[in-house]
Amino acid sequence: MALAKMGVLSLMLLVVSLYAVADDKSPAVEWTAPACGWIYDGLTNKSDQERVAYPVPPIDRGAQRHRIAIEGKLKNLNGVRQPHTLVVNGNPLPLYTDDDGRFVRPYAFGSGSNSVALISSTGERLQSVQFYDANTEKTPARIRLIMGWDDPGAEVDMHIITPDGQHAFFADPVLSNGGGLDVDGVDGPGPEIFTMAAPLHGTYLVYVNYWGNLTEEGYNFNAQTNRNDMITTQITLVLNENTINEKRENFIVPLRTIGELQLVKTFRY
Repeated sequence: MALAKMGVLSLMLLVVSLYAVADDKSPAVEWTAPACGWIYDGLTNKSDQERVAYPVPPIDRGAQRHRIAIEGKLKNLNGVRQPHTLVVNGNPLPLYTDDDGRFVRPYAFGSGSNSVALISSTGERLQSVQFYDANTEKTPARIRLIMGWDDPGAEVDMHIITPDGQHAFFADPVLSNGGGLDVDGVDGPGPEIFTMAAPLHGTYLVYVNYWGNLTEEGYNFNAQTNRNDMITTQITLVLNENTINEKRENFIVPLRTIGELQLVKTFRY
């Protein structure tokens, strides 16, 4: 019986795939979370507790229920810190670390199979992990929008207009129609994630806004504090996630001027 149980457990666990480092000068990963295997996310909601991230967010807002931290440390960086890439369920996101190579980014995972891969700044696949979230009470996302950008000192906001005229953004992250920002990244480089489990039928508008910059003195709107001449923002639209009807689109949006607001996508559901 014990052997049978061990056999079942071994089938349930998903394997962490480690990729060999080419040499001692290549980056290496100390992976902390999420762990491989099965988890049950949703026993408690600790979104009201402070969470150390890099860079440290001055405020924490959004619906942000039952987030899971993507956490670890890159070693052997040899002065090349940024940007690396997290590929979360197929969605690429820029990844920045602190001076010691540490990173913590929040993500709103759905139930079922999930994956996270880490790609170095030179394009080398360092590590990937798969896990299964066994919380079947999570309602599947029918509309999901994920945004990241390549400047950790910039604050970029996603704005969603739903068919009934409601507007999801940093000042109103949770809508009465069930949509909202699961993660509202305020510290660069994201992510910002909009999710709707029971979408209204009609037209949706997706905007991106270069709101301002964040320095040691706080937020400002001074173009002289720009880290990059141009910010590259990537937005992924996923419809009917994790179903046979899943559809996915990626949009690259360049932003150059503080205050710039761009319409990214108009779509019907």
